[in-house]
Amino acid sequence: MKSKLVILSLLLSGAVAVANAQTKEKYYSESWKDNIFISVGVGAQAGANPDTKFGKTVTPLINLSVGKYISPIWGVRGQIYGWQSKQETAYPFLDLDNRTERKENYVGLNADAMLNLTNLICGYKPGRVFELSVFAGPSVNIVKNYGDLQLGYKTDDGVVGADGTKYTTTIDPATTKPVNHELRWLVGASVGLGAKFNVNEKWAIDLEARGQVTPSILGAYSSANTDGYIHLTAGATYTFGGKKFVPCGSRVDQDAINNEVNKYRSELAQAQADLANAKNALANAKPVTKEVVKEIEVAGPRAIFFKIGSARIDDYGLVNIQLAAKILKANPDKKYKVAGYADKATGSASWNQKLSEKRAQAVYDALIKEGVSKDQLELVGFGGTANMFGKNYLNRVVILE
Repeated sequence: MKSKLVILSLLLSGAVAVANAQTKEKYYSESWKDNIFISVGVGAQAGANPDTKFGKTVTPLINLSVGKYISPIWGVRGQIYGWQSKQETAYPFLDLDNRTERKENYVGLNADAMLNLTNLICGYKPGRVFELSVFAGPSVNIVKNYGDLQLGYKTDDGVVGADGTKYTTTIDPATTKPVNHELRWLVGASVGLGAKFNVNEKWAIDLEARGQVTPSILGAYSSANTDGYIHLTAGATYTFGGKKFVPCGSRVDQDAINNEVNKYRSELAQAQADLANAKNALANAKPVTKEVVKEIEVAGPRAIFFKIGSARIDDYGLVNIQLAAKILKANPDKKYKVAGYADKATGSASWNQKLSEKRAQAVYDALIKEGVSKDQLELVGFGGTANMFGKNYLNRVVILE
């Protein structure tokens, strides 16, 4: 009876310790369907090019984005944007005095990797109103533009040739013209900063600033090889189903822990009542010498939980194994099954089968190390399992029974 009380007390203490352990949780999207968003923004674009003044290049800008939050910190998105690019144009090498305004309609594509600085530094907090992020990635501008120039020449007097003739050959602006109207793909890069104001779990208001460098959109009409742009937009984001992030498995579900603690408390209370009854019976019994044989009850099934994709036993699982090993060694005639499982919602069937076997083998080896006989143990892996305990990450477990 006292042995049973000691065992139950240790198990209860271990369960409470797990329940009170403070760990820094990491979160992720449990399903590929979670945390997919769409956003739209409107604003202005300003270009920087040596052919014109900065203030004369501002044009409207619209964008449409689709992406996914992989975790509260990381996300990816694709963005289509564009409207019009504007410059004052001239051919500096022709030394023309007349400058004309030129506009080109275009479409651009951005592929962005997003880093949430607020969640990275302060930790993830559901319901946070303000978030600051940075993003960067490659970009492609698609524009129908003029290509090369067909140069015209004229001869002026002023230079004496070898034969004594005075002439000068110069470029004639009147006969120089652009040719080859073509569709151009201009690959560049961009980086930006975004502020997000979360209205609720689905809707957010966005403010973004992006800096971009690409080959010149205006091609032959620009004296520079590259253009710089600044995009300023305001818009809104809608997340389908709202943001849904779950812990990566660094902490066992609180409800499951509470149920386990309550079970141990109930067993401990019953054992204490049995001990009190035994003491009363002993006090009232006549002094008769009698050999009493009492079989120690074997504790019910034990569960050792694992982190996602891992077969490593943590400190809490090791304590559970050590306590179970004492009971197994006290009952050498009993047989036990070491059954490994994996989360069916994560990974392929073949991977889950191997992972469940590795988990079972890890528990099996730990029990042998604690002195349990191999003849008492049967090793089996059941692969991916769904809804065994009602939550996916509780299926990453080895059951000893």
